Amino acid sequence: MMTMRTNLEEYDNPELYDFENNGYSADVSFLLKWAEQVDGVIVDLACGTGRATLPLAEKGHLMIGVDIHTGMLEQAKKKSSNLPVKWVEQDCTALRLDVTSKMIYMVGNSFQHFLTNMEQDQLLSAVHHHLEDNGIFIFGTRFPNKEELLQPAIEEFWRSYRDPSSGEKVDVYTISEYDALKQIQHYTTIRKAQDGSESRTGISLRYVYPQEMQRLAEANGFSLLHMFSDWHESPISSDSLEMICVLQKKG
Repeated sequence: MMTMRTNLEEYDNPELYDFENNGYSADVSFLLKWAEQVDGVIVDLACGTGRATLPLAEKGHLMIGVDIHTGMLEQAKKKSSNLPVKWVEQDCTALRLDVTSKMIYMVGNSFQHFLTNMEQDQLLSAVHHHLEDNGIFIFGTRFPNKEELLQPAIEEFWRSYRDPSSGEKVDVYTISEYDALKQIQHYTTIRKAQDGSESRTGISLRYVYPQEMQRLAEANGFSLLHMFSDWHESPISSDSLEMICVLQKKG
């Protein structure tokens, strides 16, 4: 059975990951707004190379960044000198920090890495344990709309870019195949370089439906305060591409 620890191929090149993802910042303003309402340490789960950790640290917030991937954390450490961040290598389903927090978050659709009901419960239980009463857990996940899930399992062009190390053009293709019984989308990403070389990475992502999410939150001791369609707080709808959740630990 695939677990969080075995679903990490896409992160084995942290420098490339940064190049491909650091332009995304839609979630940071949302997180900063909530961070201004709390004091004390804030925890970024599945923090990766610190894309959303560092902007909060730069504003003076005390941060803990947690990730399971050694290489991603090493890249984060290189980028965070003199900032108030503690980097911790741990499995988020078995979180053991020596603090509690008023705000924990998980962005980058990392919630989808928890593929089973048990893993989702373990994650939320760990978050609940580390939140103070009435503390906030913020996370995002891709919305399970039909355009997202019902794609043919064929190679499709996604994007092109210039490799930052070689300067060569790279064309990126994806193949996706949805397992409706397990609510898991299996993705293959294919990067084809101008010199003819090719690399493939795989990742599997769990989808959760809105009413399922509400039951999941309640069952793990949370109230679902907000569910948005994007980080700009648009209302959720059947055409949404994202599902942004704000949970509050019941006092």
